[in-house]
Amino acid sequence: MQVLEAYKPFEVQEIELTDWKQRPVKNNFFELVLIKNGKGTQCINYNDYEYERGSIFLLPPLKCHSFTIEKSTHFVFLKFTDSFFKNVNKINIDRNEWFKEASYILSNYNQLPGDIIKNEVDRNYLENLVGMILQESRSYGEESVSLVTSLMTSILEILIRNIKKSSYFEATKKNSDDRITKMLTYINENIDKTELLKVENLANVFMMSPTYVSEYFKKQVSMSLREYIIKAKLKLVEIRLLNSDFTLTQIADDLGFTDVSHLSKTFKRYAGTSIREFKNNGEYMLLKRGACVV
Repeated sequence: MQVLEAYKPFEVQEIELTDWKQRPVKNNFFELVLIKNGKGTQCINYNDYEYERGSIFLLPPLKCHSFTIEKSTHFVFLKFTDSFFKNVNKINIDRNEWFKEASYILSNYNQLPGDIIKNEVDRNYLENLVGMILQESRSYGEESVSLVTSLMTSILEILIRNIKKSSYFEATKKNSDDRITKMLTYINENIDKTELLKVENLANVFMMSPTYVSEYFKKQVSMSLREYIIKAKLKLVEIRLLNSDFTLTQIADDLGFTDVSHLSKTFKRYAGTSIREFKNNGEYMLLKRGACVV
């Protein structure tokens, strides 16, 4: 096994296994897995999916995962660590923008098993980017941080592109009206822009009457538009509470809550716990929602 830390914003691990070894439950933010060689089955939250050379998986934090190895497998794990968002003084990037993109992936990825990449062009791009990251980490160590950051940003953009090609709800995949998928994509891309989420704007963007937007949305998603937007925002609140050092004031401002009191009351109503309790026990609470230990 070889672990190339890439100096804490990211961790790169190469390992060849004939039997799967138990790993810590919590991934740091999330983890990309590339299968360089081998054959077997991936399991995430009790769902199985076969893998082979070139398969690419995304492992969100606090979701159990394992691999049943049929043929000796060469794994590459790229960990996007939470320290990236907490200690970036030495890295010349826009932390808020980077965090927003990474959070988009976490909050919209459906967390089912299976290859996350939808076309071979993007698969080739990712394989090349991973190869460059491995070479940089081996050859230049700490000097490689800036370049590795750029390469990881490119990986994020490819992941987002492929996630957008999937429906946010399984139910919408069977629906012949693709407007709801486009509407969900639009809402999630603009979840921090309150003005764009108003019924009047959605009606204008999707060429509906304002009176029909809410009715249409609830019929397609089985949830009111207001409830969906609030829950989508609260997913991002949870991600920020566990993986960043953003203040409550910053979180409230960024996501369109009136103030910290409004954020706290909304969080309590929907999450069933206070923000303070969640910050202290968030990982345990998320595990209780359905994740398992493997």
